[in-house]
Amino acid sequence: MQTAKSIEQPNAAIQQYASTKQLTIGKVIIYLFLTGLAVICIVPFYLMIIYATHNNATIASTFTFLPGPFVADNYFNMASKINIWRGFANSLFIAGTSTVLSLYIGSLTAYGFAKFKFKGRTWLFMFLLATMMVPGQLALIGMYRLFSTLGLLDSYAAIILPAAANAFNVFFIKQFMESSIPDEIIESARVDSAGEFRTFNQIVLPILGPAISALGIFTFIGSWNNFLTPLVLFFSLDKYPLPVLVALVQGYYGMDYGLLYLGVAISILPIIIVFAIFSRQIIGSVALGAVKG
Repeated sequence: MQTAKSIEQPNAAIQQYASTKQLTIGKVIIYLFLTGLAVICIVPFYLMIIYATHNNATIASTFTFLPGPFVADNYFNMASKINIWRGFANSLFIAGTSTVLSLYIGSLTAYGFAKFKFKGRTWLFMFLLATMMVPGQLALIGMYRLFSTLGLLDSYAAIILPAAANAFNVFFIKQFMESSIPDEIIESARVDSAGEFRTFNQIVLPILGPAISALGIFTFIGSWNNFLTPLVLFFSLDKYPLPVLVALVQGYYGMDYGLLYLGVAISILPIIIVFAIFSRQIIGSVALGAVKG
């Protein structure tokens, strides 16, 4: 018996060692694969920053991973052609205002769909979802004629007002609200003679924090990157947002790769900062919404 037990114990130890070794090898393979994916994603951004420091001749003739001495020349050359910081301010104003209005109006609309029972609610919500299937480019002609009639062409309102009516925000917040806010809370506020706006602003809106945080980041980034709508609805150079001004560097003034890379690097800087600061909050908010949904 002792001989059998002494034989079984080494066999168990050998099996445990082999299992641990296989697990370690599997982790190494996964880590190597993920590291390769990370490198593939990071290299284009790194090259963009590197090429922003080279002149056009170097970029056209040489492939390099090393920075160059022409970043100041590229910047002053760009500043002599376009007012890039005015475009930066325009993008910041449009994206910030659109995000705030979109989140508040979307939350208020979702509150109506989720907590009010009225005739035709289901059909109206289905119509709202159907609008998400229509590409935004198809609506540009109608938007142009509408804002031309209202006298809002070449104004910030022509960009901000359509962005404030975001159907996806309504859908996402409604789903989150139905799973996170019991009707009893709303009824208790109504029994205490709280008005609907007070109930929404003081009770509902704070509970929507996780959903609003995630949506706010994505809405801001989408509005910041908006290119086609301001290109069509704006005429004044001093109202163009940053993506349109960067395109002007490529179009009107010839193909200067140094200026183009520098303009793109400046335009995506806020997006990188937002992701760097709020990446954990983005993942946590989306995961929380998925669990509650």
